[in-house]
Amino acid sequence: MCPHEPRIRICADGPYIVSGGVPLAEQIIVCDDGGESVEWREGARYPDKEAYSLCRCGKSAHKPFCDGTHASIGFDGTETASREPYAERAERCEGPGAALTDAKDLCSEARFCAARGKLWRLVDRTGDPDVATQVIGQAGMCPSGRYVACDAATGEPIEPFFEPSIGLIEDPDIGVSGGVWVRGGIPVESSDGYVYEVRNRMTLCRCGESANKPFCDGSHCAAGFNDHQ
Repeated sequence: MCPHEPRIRICADGPYIVSGGVPLAEQIIVCDDGGESVEWREGARYPDKEAYSLCRCGKSAHKPFCDGTHASIGFDGTETASREPYAERAERCEGPGAALTDAKDLCSEARFCAARGKLWRLVDRTGDPDVATQVIGQAGMCPSGRYVACDAATGEPIEPFFEPSIGLIEDPDIGVSGGVWVRGGIPVESSDGYVYEVRNRMTLCRCGESANKPFCDGSHCAAGFNDHQ
């Protein structure tokens, strides 16, 4: 691989090393008056760099960047996530106008799936083009790619387009910072050299508490993790 192509390398019990000039910006979950996640808004954008290290233990005093704290606190970053391909472990729900696949272990608690009548309950109504469009849109807003909408006829995934980029998820409605949103098919290399399945959307843990490392499992919510503290 060309050294200038986007890539994320995970250091054993240490940070994410991002290379290839990947843009980095806050991505903020916007909720409606009922508290449902309905859209994304870009927040602060960080200066472009060819390479940078993102904190993985959640304790850096220079978040979102690593300051070496992982070493002094004895952070255990052991990667326990499944290496089985998404398609082999995701459940599939067929609808007349769209299908939906769901890999529950990837949930990062962004809650877009729960809005507007709950995504998984709408699939049966996708014979209505408006509902099909809604299902496709909601699935595409799931940052972890837990949910993927598929064409009902061909079974092909329907994915939003992303340039290779990284979003730092902020969830002001519940007052926490979420995972590292990896977008646009950036390879993520394990600390043992294994390259995880390349996907359009993934969320990596940045609070240090996930039981599904390196991926986010929503533990930042219970931990009350805040990137600005």
